[in-house]
Amino acid sequence: MLLDTPSLYFRAFYGVPDSIRAPDGSPVNAVRGLLDFVARLTSDRSPTHLVACMDNDWRPTFRVDAIPSYKLHRVATGDEEQVPDALTPQVAVIEEVLTALGVPVVGVDGYEADDVIGTLATHSARPVDVVTGDRDLFQLVDDARGVRILYTARGVGRHDVVDEAWVAAKYGIPGRAYADFATLRGDPSDGLPGVPGVGEKTAAALVTRYGSLAGILAAVEARDTAMPAGARAKLLAAHDYLAVAPVVVAVATDVPVPAYDDVLPSSPRDPERLLELSKRWGLDSSLNRVLRAFNAQPTVE
Repeated sequence: MLLDTPSLYFRAFYGVPDSIRAPDGSPVNAVRGLLDFVARLTSDRSPTHLVACMDNDWRPTFRVDAIPSYKLHRVATGDEEQVPDALTPQVAVIEEVLTALGVPVVGVDGYEADDVIGTLATHSARPVDVVTGDRDLFQLVDDARGVRILYTARGVGRHDVVDEAWVAAKYGIPGRAYADFATLRGDPSDGLPGVPGVGEKTAAALVTRYGSLAGILAAVEARDTAMPAGARAKLLAAHDYLAVAPVVVAVATDVPVPAYDDVLPSSPRDPERLLELSKRWGLDSSLNRVLRAFNAQPTVE
């Protein structure tokens, strides 16, 4: 199981009341919420291995160089992401707690959590469940390799299990074609403009007919008479965008991930540190739920 950790802690921050506080009054709603998510997911899905993937760079240079608008609307000042003041310190606590539990926290400089996930999922020797609220990762579904997305848009406890059939039913495209579909359609939440005038229906029809973005562009070049003239004109006008967009949309699958031990821990890796963190931040109940889910005896009181 690969966790899109930023997706989960943002959901926890906005979904768990900020009245959830540490003994000193500091907000810990994101910490508690994320731990409860981990407990629920591991109880429901029984993974044998678990990795918490992180954004070491939420807006990587290689994506911004390709499309400067990439996530630009989320920038606060300089190149810092707009993150609520009450959330920022909780991220560090989340990393500390997961590490003490024995869950590897994996981020790589210059890459987003999506890229870490893409690399680990693509090279895994075992089936993979990716937990995320981000549709971009639908491009990773692979029935042959057992890669699925546990999509949390409706809530962690009511997640959708996304496989190739789910993608095909939802968008009317081949199950492995989500990246090309998203490139054409665009995604305002990421500052990805898409091809002007090409919405979901047209994008789906083009991808279904031609199989891939490369096939679509080849048909444009060949003046395929089966392609509507209006669609061809829009694609031609978006030539510069289509030349660089795949670099932005495609998750990396070759990230230099450091060594880690992802076997689900049966006991905390650092019980003394975990106890300190539990007392400092008032995490007893959430941590005990996680430990029970990990088949360990509760060790924090």
